[in-house]
Amino acid sequence: MVIAKTVDGEIGIMPQHAPVLGVLVEGGVLRVKREGEGDLVAAVHGGFISVADNEVSVLAEVAELGSEVDVAAARDALDRAQASIEANQEDVDAAIEAKRARARLRAAGEEV
Repeated sequence: MVIAKTVDGEIGIMPQHAPVLGVLVEGGVLRVKREGEGDLVAAVHGGFISVADNEVSVLAEVAELGSEVDVAAARDALDRAQASIEANQEDVDAAIEAKRARARLRAAGEEV
């Protein structure tokens, strides 16, 4: 099963799923549930998910496996972004960076 967050909401994709194309949200987490193995989790920042012919394809602008996330760097990025947002409520870049940092931390299994 694949679970992803799209602009239309969260989608769960099981085997034999009907064809679908979705737009992934900025700062989302994609999870692949694998039988007999741990879940494969990735922070995904924008892009598309496509289901066709019993295959799932993800084309992301940026993706990072949870197992490869530098948790300390992600926490630092989140702290910097939040400080910037507190100083300037309209800092769009900082808001995007905060979303990305939170997604990276969630993908790594950290509480945010």
